[in-house]
Amino acid sequence: MLDTVFSLCLDVDDGSTVTDFLPAERARGVTIQSAAITFHWPPLPENAGVATKTQKGGTALLSPSTAEHHMINLIDTPGHADFTFEVVRSLRILDGAVCILDGVAGVEAQTEKVWYQAAKYKIPKIIYINKLDRDGAAFGKTVQEIASRLYTWPAVCQIPWFEGGKGRFCGIGDVISLQAYRWEKAGDGKIVEKTYINNLQDSEPAFFAEMEKARFALVELLCNYDDILVERFLKVDAVHGHVSAEDILASLRRSVINPLANVVPVFGGASFRNIGVQPLLDAVVQLLPNPEETPNPEVSVGRTQGTLKQLLDGQMLSQNVQNDPSRTKSGKAMQERRSMAVIGNLDACALAFKVVHDPRRGALVYVRVYSGSIQRGALLYNTNLQVTEPAQRLLRMYAQDSVDIPFLAAGQIGVIPGLKYARTGDTLISYVGASPKTGPPQPLNSLQLRPIEVPPAVFFASVESHSLGEQKNVKNALDLLIREDPSLQLSVDEESGQTLLSGMGEFHLEIAADRLTKDLKAKAAMGKIEIAYREALLFPSEPQTIMVDREIAGKRAKAGCTVSVEPLAKEERDGSLLDDYDATILEGGNRITSSISTTHDPSGTLPPWSRKLPSQLTPETLHVALRNGALAALVRGITYPFPYHNVHVTITIDPRIQIFSTDSTQSALSTAAREATKAALRNAAQPGTAILEHVMNVTVSTDEASLGAVVKDLSSERGGHVMSLDDADETTSGVREDLPVIDLRKVYAPRDPFDGGTTFADQEQAVMNNSGRQRTIKARVPLSEMMGYLKHLRSITGGRGSFIMSADRFERVSGQRERILQKELRGY
Repeated sequence: MLDTVFSLCLDVDDGSTVTDFLPAERARGVTIQSAAITFHWPPLPENAGVATKTQKGGTALLSPSTAEHHMINLIDTPGHADFTFEVVRSLRILDGAVCILDGVAGVEAQTEKVWYQAAKYKIPKIIYINKLDRDGAAFGKTVQEIASRLYTWPAVCQIPWFEGGKGRFCGIGDVISLQAYRWEKAGDGKIVEKTYINNLQDSEPAFFAEMEKARFALVELLCNYDDILVERFLKVDAVHGHVSAEDILASLRRSVINPLANVVPVFGGASFRNIGVQPLLDAVVQLLPNPEETPNPEVSVGRTQGTLKQLLDGQMLSQNVQNDPSRTKSGKAMQERRSMAVIGNLDACALAFKVVHDPRRGALVYVRVYSGSIQRGALLYNTNLQVTEPAQRLLRMYAQDSVDIPFLAAGQIGVIPGLKYARTGDTLISYVGASPKTGPPQPLNSLQLRPIEVPPAVFFASVESHSLGEQKNVKNALDLLIREDPSLQLSVDEESGQTLLSGMGEFHLEIAADRLTKDLKAKAAMGKIEIAYREALLFPSEPQTIMVDREIAGKRAKAGCTVSVEPLAKEERDGSLLDDYDATILEGGNRITSSISTTHDPSGTLPPWSRKLPSQLTPETLHVALRNGALAALVRGITYPFPYHNVHVTITIDPRIQIFSTDSTQSALSTAAREATKAALRNAAQPGTAILEHVMNVTVSTDEASLGAVVKDLSSERGGHVMSLDDADETTSGVREDLPVIDLRKVYAPRDPFDGGTTFADQEQAVMNNSGRQRTIKARVPLSEMMGYLKHLRSITGGRGSFIMSADRFERVSGQRERILQKELRGY
């Protein structure tokens, strides 16, 4: 049985969608957090089928195209831009995706953003154009937008069927099998009439002709990317209608799985009436890859990187052994045998991609298994946190309901309840004979799957408990909230003592406050949502040397270091280095460089360094301790209460005079680095510092009639810079250099029944003459000016405008806006 994992956005019109079970989701009619559900397609025998009417009368089951039952793990993801992280962590573990488009709105701004995120992970995709039963639905126009805005070739596999060419939407035409499916009017989608298109030549001549055009275009497009189909095409005397459905499906599958093909199958329907849903599920199991066909996941073991297959084959560990100059030839051979024995005992490797707090069952950790199988009761070693926890139960989720299962096999998604420590992005492994205390032997104890990237927070608000007695409960609730959603970040203002909660947007923080008080029952209040500014240096500092000599946690701590800070140069904002004596890493927009070296000794009284450290320290732990101390000092500015950004911290430590045997613990080193960094920052801040603000890339979609008002508002009222004005139908303007140009003249799109044009050029001209055509505005706007923008945009566009934004970079606040902000911070 093969598993296919894919993402699907479901209808939430009535607030009863199975995967939208949170009270906030049902109240607002939107998806807030991703939810998983497992089902089989085709349905297992006990499930009811869908009846079809044959042309000769009677009914028969609408049998799926494949008789083999496939287990599908479906993940329903949010569409709102504030919950992008929910999409990102789901994309990280998917095998394939179904992109749902609104047949009326077409390709929207947020669709583009998620599409490119999926492309980053090289996820095979198919497209389903929904809501074709609604007034204004335009299947053909949406197909053109797929080409022009998603930069991919749409392979139209179905076309909509309208009664008499311009009547109601009644079904779909399957271009692959050359069959037509007609659903009952006002039915629930269970009764379907199926016929071959040759039988419609007289009763539906326009539909018949369009099906022939669609088949011609589909075969031509696939032949451009698939040599095997070209051979099949030539064997049937180059007659497009004679190519078998099996050959076309096989070609589509090869094209979908091959990322270089840049072809996406397009299907259609109306999910609210169940039209087109069953053929879409057929397409999922026929076209999207199973776990064995997906790219091998990236892993790291210590400093060695590769794929999971290379690790299991022994290649990664063999490379480590062969590169070790301290081993002899026979020693290397022995170590390789030991390494293979260690790998042979690896039972399972999985990634925790989501944690949910359930009031009845506690923490529910969602995992994707990449190799082996996790058995109920197995000990799982968390390689990120270096702790072992038992998997006492294994669950298969059906949104908020679950079923106990004995094991989770490779390729499957499941839930492990009761894990106390596992977080999003942690790697969990099961190892035969592993000690519950020490875990598996080296180097498997450092095995990590590629982590899930957490985007930086851009808004924050204070959180205050109602009373001192409630502080502990509020802190516990906040910890649960952040474990669930790592894109929320918690910090404490050192000066005011306020607890600050940071998130991706206003709506994100609003939902977090709602969950904190209503779901987690915390007695707390959320303050006003504010912008996360940064402080930056304008001048470098003089080197500052600090020696710490005091008790820390009841133990003597003695260590010292020398620190200097300076503005981070643009060319230093990439790359990292780590060896025994020097380390540099970019974290939080700042670069931390630490160096173990001997300083100049003019007196000649200091002994030479033996290149040895005290037993409690290694070069790596020393660098980590110094880095952590510097990062702690950068959390709050000297002049303003904002974290530092674009600062280069250089830490130098001389082991001869700044490390003192067992007294130089990691805590002592971190404390010395923190205090020395603060001293250097105070020195650099004396001539003055700058305030930085997030500048956002904003993409606004609106109709032609509202274009002028939106542009004026962005440029004049909000201090933004409009970068481009594009038609939603444009083919080449504003194309990103890393994306292919799609010639719309070569894209097949069926004529929309209520569009007056009969050719592509006619349709394009009709759109040009239509004041309601969609336009796209791309601008760069300060984040502070985007507060509450959605409500304002809807008011000036009559509710027809939408926008997405993403962080570009930090820029200095200057002029009148800087003076106003400084006045607000001073309070006078």
